[in-house]
Amino acid sequence: QVQIVESGGGSVQPGGSLRLSCAVSVRVFGILHMSWYRQTPGKEREFVARVTNGGTREYADSVKGRFTISRDDRKKTAYLQMNSLKPEDTAVYYCNAYTPHSENDFWGQGTKVTVSS
Repeated sequence: QVQIVESGGGSVQPGGSLRLSCAVSVRVFGILHMSWYRQTPGKEREFVARVTNGGTREYADSVKGRFTISRDDRKKTAYLQMNSLKPEDTAVYYCNAYTPHSENDFWGQGTKVTVSS
């Protein structure tokens, strides 16, 4: 079983930065594809960024150039560095772990990010 705990959310002014962390309790972290999604009230959860088990990165157009996803396989942790934050980035951010061999998805409980002046 995979357990996920996100941290690092909070309140920040426009233009500010936050770094989200996603700690994963799993026997083998290196096989996982790790992603970040976000959700605002009344809207569907949307894709933000992904880093595959091979290190390939993918971003939503809305965050390209501002957000950076990374992973530390020794620490079994994924990160989302968010710079130049905008009010429209306000959301609950969820970490997702995907097992490509069994096609299972695992989710964290979410961490809230508020961007406001």
